[in-house]
This record gives sequence, C-alpha cells and structure tokens, in this order.
Amino acid sequence: MATDHIRLCSWNVNSVRARWPLVEKLVAEWRPDILCLQETKVAAELFPRDAFAALGYPHQLVRGMKGYNGVAILSRLPLAAAAAHSWCGADDARHLAARLPSGIMLHNFYVPAGGDIPDPEANPRFAHKLAFLDEMIAWAERLREPVVLVGDLNVAPHPEDVWSHKALLDVVSHTPQETERLLRLQEAHDFVDLVRACHPRPAKLYTWWSYRARDWAASDRGRRLDHIWTSPALGAALADVIVLREARGWARPSDHVPVLVDLHRDACLG
Repeated sequence: MATDHIRLCSWNVNSVRARWPLVEKLVAEWRPDILCLQETKVAAELFPRDAFAALGYPHQLVRGMKGYNGVAILSRLPLAAAAAHSWCGADDARHLAARLPSGIMLHNFYVPAGGDIPDPEANPRFAHKLAFLDEMIAWAERLREPVVLVGDLNVAPHPEDVWSHKALLDVVSHTPQETERLLRLQEAHDFVDLVRACHPRPAKLYTWWSYRARDWAASDRGRRLDHIWTSPALGAALADVIVLREARGWARPSDHVPVLVDLHRDACLG
C-alpha cells in the first residue's frame, strides 16, 4: 500500500479470540492502519489488548460483553474523543466512535441481526433491529461534521447485494422493511457507499456466506452485509476498496470477510 494512503478495515470477526490466527494473518498480509471489529464476543476486560499492541496497534477502544456482540477500534494512529452510544436504550456493545487526527469521527456499528422471522409483531428481535435502524436514521439527520461509518449493518440493501433478490425478499437482512430503512439512513446524511463507489452495480458483491452451505464458494449464496460509508465531503478521498473474499476460505473462518478501504492520507490526517 502506498504511504500516501490510510488503510481502514472493517470485519465482523465472529469472536476475536477464536479467530486470533486469522487476525494475525490479516494484519501480516494486508497491514490495515485502523482495524474496526464487530461481534468480538468478549468482555472488555478480557479483550486481547496486549496481543493487539504487539501487532502494532497501541491505540485501542473496546466495548464488549461476555459471549455476544462487542465492537473494537484498533489503530496505529492516535485516537481522540472516544464515544459510545447505547441504541434503543440497551447497553449491548453495538457502537463505538473515535476522532481521527484530522477531526473526522469514525463510527463502528454492529446492527442487530434480527432473528429469523421478518415480523416485528411476532419477533421481538426483528422489532429491535427496525427500531435500531430508525434511531440511526434520526442520528444521521443531525450529523453536521464529516464522519466515516463502518460495520456489520446486517442489511443487504440492493438486489445485486444478494445471490437472489426474489428468493430473499422474505428473509431477514433483505426484506423491504430493512432495505428501505438502510437506504433512508444513507440518504439522511447523503452518505457515500465506498464499496459500491468502487464496485458499482449491477456487479454482484457479497461479504457474508452462511456456515450452513456445504460448499460456500460453489453455491456462492452470499449477501453484502458489511459496509463502509463516508460523508459526501470525504467521497473524493477514496483510493481503493478490497472485499477480501478469500478470507471466507481460511481455516475456521468467520462467516463475514474483511472489507478494506484505502483513503488518501491528507483526508484522514489533515
């Protein structure tokens, strides 16, 4: 990677301790400057801080809980003005934010998956997901400063973001109730979807493949659940996007793959 770029990586790691060898592999081969993790599944006091520092990430923000959820921001760059919000009144470790040296706020989200039944009346987990997205929309409407938003948003918004639009219309993560909200979230701040800016539709693109598939690569029934967005003023900072599909084939993988974005250094550091 050229030295005039900052590399940002977002990854639902699906247990940072279980996936530690893959974290080491990712860092050794791709060298992100800032690593945003979701679903770390570890209480904050047990998070492997020393191990990350040894990998070159001395600046760390961690929010976690035992066995579920959890988000972290690990950085080679100084981080300031840490923030965390409890969405829907639940302290369930789904959000962290940090200010980068330039003043840009970086927000790392893990949106609820929503369970299996796409009916908020019958499924409280789906109702929670919709309420979470509604709160995010209201938050985005109030934004007045440049931000980078990353994370597992658990929604594949476009037909090209799933293996079959028709087959998944009644499947949680691609129902109209979710996709309409995610697009409203994007519109609320006029966010630039960096992945699609680099890999525009109608190209098919996925970041998640179910563990249930006997051969995930052969069936290729994926969904694009992981996103990196920026405020409009930062859209021109984009240099490159890498969806690391190969990581789904690593030993004992997460069902999500890392998404890496290279941004021009001047935009991030000022």
